[in-house]
Amino acid sequence: MGEDWSFGRIAAAIGGAVDPDLPALIHGDHITRWGDFDRRTDALSAAYVTAGAVPGDKVAHLMRNNPAYLETTFAAFKARLVHVNVNYRYTGEELLYILENSDAAVLVFDADFADLVDEIRPSLGQVKLFVQVGGSPPAWAKEHDELAKAMAAPLALTHRDDDMLFIYTGGTTGYPKGVMWDQSVIWTMLGGGAAMMGGAPLETLDALLDNVRAGIGRRRLLVMPPLMHGSGFLMGLYAIATGGTAITLPGASFHPIEAVAACARHKPNSAVIVGDAFARPFLRALDNGGGDIASLDLIISSGTMWSPEVKAGLLRHNPKMMLIDALGSSESIGIGSAVQGAHNAGEATRFVHDPDTILVDENLHPVAPGDVGRIARGGLLPRGYYKDAAKTAATFVTIDGKRYAMAGDHAVLDTDGAFTLMGRGNQCINTGGEKVFPEEVEEMLKTYPAVDDALVFGMPDETWGQCVTAVVEAEPSEVTAILAHVRRHLAGYKVPKRLLAVPSVPRGPNGKADYAAAKAMASAL
Repeated sequence: MGEDWSFGRIAAAIGGAVDPDLPALIHGDHITRWGDFDRRTDALSAAYVTAGAVPGDKVAHLMRNNPAYLETTFAAFKARLVHVNVNYRYTGEELLYILENSDAAVLVFDADFADLVDEIRPSLGQVKLFVQVGGSPPAWAKEHDELAKAMAAPLALTHRDDDMLFIYTGGTTGYPKGVMWDQSVIWTMLGGGAAMMGGAPLETLDALLDNVRAGIGRRRLLVMPPLMHGSGFLMGLYAIATGGTAITLPGASFHPIEAVAACARHKPNSAVIVGDAFARPFLRALDNGGGDIASLDLIISSGTMWSPEVKAGLLRHNPKMMLIDALGSSESIGIGSAVQGAHNAGEATRFVHDPDTILVDENLHPVAPGDVGRIARGGLLPRGYYKDAAKTAATFVTIDGKRYAMAGDHAVLDTDGAFTLMGRGNQCINTGGEKVFPEEVEEMLKTYPAVDDALVFGMPDETWGQCVTAVVEAEPSEVTAILAHVRRHLAGYKVPKRLLAVPSVPRGPNGKADYAAAKAMASAL
């Protein structure tokens, strides 16, 4: 990988190369210019060290999207501290778990969460510094903006390629797990500072700084999902690390009209979403005359399914865009990608990949074309899960002498080596002896014009063991027609035996499905 790379090393150097008047962060009406961003992150990193944080300590981020999130992240990296993402929907018990599990030494939190933090604060003896963003902090916390305004010299540290960042999983299969990534691996997997997408990674920091001075590879990125979600965080991180701009929306939750307005006002050239939960309402706002996305040349999605018909709809509004469906997980980046443009709009989503991605059966043997296999990703991988050797051993396996991550995704191998994603094996429904992947049925439900969103899952059934059950965002009067539509396109055993039409399908702020809430809806019915 050439020189030792880390985001801390980049953060310490990039401020001297980028034009100080260019925007680093845009959040609604608030703009943080690069000169201020560099000074503020120096001050914050010094404050963390003054409070007793040492290299390798963890900085937890309990925040909705705001400028402080990426300021705090880059300040942490300058001080050789480890980023920890925290889901801001956690209750006190859940929050306590993740802060204790991560050994958080610094906790940065929005003012809205001050009471919640205070409730569990007596149990957080390892936290050396509490920092509140916004409002008047309590006596036990410092105010983020005051710390950032202080004058401080850059820290004299030698950053290393094994400096880490953590990405905590969503906790859909038990408690969240902290995935330990070396910053150098993340940097390389995101592109390594290449001047253009798919180009050669840069070999030296000087080459990166030369590009930054020349504006080469600079992105103005609109981040629609929460930064606490891996997709939004990593893309925002990379935009800043290459001297660009990260644009976030001011609402407490995603509002598509805000996103369309941000495109018109700030002219981003790229955007990141998390599948249909963001793309569908964004498309609806555009279809309703909401604005112009002519500045966009790229939208990238990761983390969940992105329907072909929604991609085609977005391309109607800007045919020059490239849409990238990037398949990855907290444990494995770069599994595969599906690219669509005006030339293939609406085609089925098939993922192409490099030789480090393989499909294997239950015995870890390669599958034949036409068969369903588990996706295994080799190459550049995280170290494993923080403080969890057993789960690390279960997810990171050795196949023919090579280490792979197996996060649980299943796919069908095509004859040309590409594959079609089926979904997570732990969500697979066994109905009358037949296996049904919920994602396949969800995607078919969403091709019906009256369905805006859908979740599919198994419910206990005396006859079938499990019956295919769906919660759809549609009018109740459409149920019969929706089922008929699915029956025309899928095998009969895949058609939902129970279908509940609701005003809104339950999802988290990151767009991820809330299957527990959906099952509760179905049980209540």
